[in-house]
Amino acid sequence: MKALDREEKQILSDFEAGKLKSTITSEASLRRYREYARATLSKNKRVNIRLSTPDLSEIQARAAEEGIPYQTLIASVLHKFVAGRFIEKSSRLTARSSGRCKKRRAA
Repeated sequence: MKALDREEKQILSDFEAGKLKSTITSEASLRRYREYARATLSKNKRVNIRLSTPDLSEIQARAAEEGIPYQTLIASVLHKFVAGRFIEKSSRLTARSSGRCKKRRAA
């Protein structure tokens, strides 16, 4: 495991001192995040896929918007899809940086 940087050490110190408080305000949110954690930690198979560069860039941007690793976002989307719970939210991101939307409209 890599050494903690100064900010990480401060967070750990604050956590151990009981200075951090949960931002989760409801039981429903807590259950949802617990399910996310369970799904994230229960991986036992590896899958390799090929994605176009623009699609991967968009996925990485969406993951950054959500504050999660892009692999976790991909796994979460797939999990929700197969569970029948996939609901697409609109993104704060504007048109795709790849310009593919423009190309499609022009076609």
